[in-house]
Amino acid sequence: MARSEIQTERMLNYFIDATAKLIKEEGIKNISIRKIAKEAGYTSSTIYNYFSEVSHLIFFAAMRFVEHYIEDLPKYTARAKDPLEKYLLGWECFCDHSFREPELYHAIFIADLGEHPEELLKYYSSLYQFDTIQLPEELEVILTEQNLSKRSRKVLEKFAEKGVFNKEEIEKLSEITILIWQGMITSLLNNRATYTPEEASKKTMEYIRDITFNTANL
Repeated sequence: MARSEIQTERMLNYFIDATAKLIKEEGIKNISIRKIAKEAGYTSSTIYNYFSEVSHLIFFAAMRFVEHYIEDLPKYTARAKDPLEKYLLGWECFCDHSFREPELYHAIFIADLGEHPEELLKYYSSLYQFDTIQLPEELEVILTEQNLSKRSRKVLEKFAEKGVFNKEEIEKLSEITILIWQGMITSLLNNRATYTPEEASKKTMEYIRDITFNTANL
């Protein structure tokens, strides 16, 4: 790496470290550029030389707190008796963890990241290698809600090849499933629902299982 690239990565690291520390101590709701700058020991204007929006900083910092989801995913899917159940148990794991920490998962998968979020995140990730923030390989593809949908579709397409789903239903099923999850997590954050994390996960999975099995050719 050139010296300028090393310096850029070091600066990004300072700011993401500071943001992660503040998330842990104060929560995402209380994050501001001014607080991040103070924690990192730089001015707010310096941060804006590297990040155009605070949501980008929160996104990368939030990714550090989803390790338990990745660790638990194989444990959930190991209970599956068939590939379709494995897919649904993967969703169950995601729901269980996301509803326990809705602000974190909202920051990663739903929050407004500005125009063309995929391009912005590709740019940052090209400068700031994911291994420097100790992310597991499985998280490297989880950049935006759109990629979450793509990942879901990719799994469902494999089932379509085996005749479990009709190919023309894949897009709709994937989108509906994402919207079910988004609706629940948004309702929780906006105090429009009073479910416990366990209740939210159970109810969401009821809907996801229903729509999945109603669409499947079983």
